[in-house]
Amino acid sequence: MRRHLEAGERIVRAEALHGGITADVRKLTIGTRDGGTRDLVLRTFVNVEHAEDWLNREAGALALLAGSSVPAPGLVAVDPTAAHCEFPSLLRTHLPGRTVLDDEGVETRVPLLARQLAAIHALRPAERPPKYVALTTADTVVTPRGADAAAWAAASDVIRRPVPAYQGRFLHRDFQPGNVLFDALPSRPAAARITGVVDWAGASWGPADLDVAHCSTTLALLHGPAWGLRFAEAYEEAGGALAAAAGERLYWLVRDGLASSEEVRQVSQSWRESGRTELTTRLVEERLNAYVTALMDALG
Repeated sequence: MRRHLEAGERIVRAEALHGGITADVRKLTIGTRDGGTRDLVLRTFVNVEHAEDWLNREAGALALLAGSSVPAPGLVAVDPTAAHCEFPSLLRTHLPGRTVLDDEGVETRVPLLARQLAAIHALRPAERPPKYVALTTADTVVTPRGADAAAWAAASDVIRRPVPAYQGRFLHRDFQPGNVLFDALPSRPAAARITGVVDWAGASWGPADLDVAHCSTTLALLHGPAWGLRFAEAYEEAGGALAAAAGERLYWLVRDGLASSEEVRQVSQSWRESGRTELTTRLVEERLNAYVTALMDALG
């Protein structure tokens, strides 16, 4: 850290930031020579198998985004192989704002999220990031207790189909409310605006539908299935382009919904730690089942 501070600066405080799953995140307050302070953020991957790849992706994405219209952090330093740190780490600038996971004001935030994602997909980098990775298969899906067995079996059959043809776009790959910062006062949720998009470790090249599907699933689990279904509409209203055929759209939406079945416990725990204490694993499973069933009813 000291090698990346200016002369006379020192770390005066470290604060753990909650809500993440794969990385330990700390806000570091830096005391400056003139008696003031500034903040940096340190992301550390502790015993994470793909840390080197993820940190290289994030460093590349932040370099690409510098000077763009997307409000992303600035890269300060990266140590993907833990040559200097105890664990692989990335140091970046601190952005104003906070994540907002509450139900109140979601009707205002969804169009903002859609416009921001469309702006990310509109970027045309001179050098493409690596191709997207989607590991979930029909055999790894974890069907929730009490789920609609017929709907889940049909959904699993959907992702057994060949991958649809697509036009590549620059993807965030984990675009969802937990990685978007808002300038939002609890007393004025309708006045919210986005101040930053963080966690670019999954930056990839692939179909816009995949990013839209991931945000849709997260909204469905956080706020209810109707908001998951609404997000794709909001994305198109914002100028984003999705697959033309309903079956192709269904493929990507279902793929992400089923992928979430493998992470329900981790995701719900992180949301409870962030203040959504009512989001038990069971409730999130019920919402996931309702969302997957709604997708099959609407597009299957």
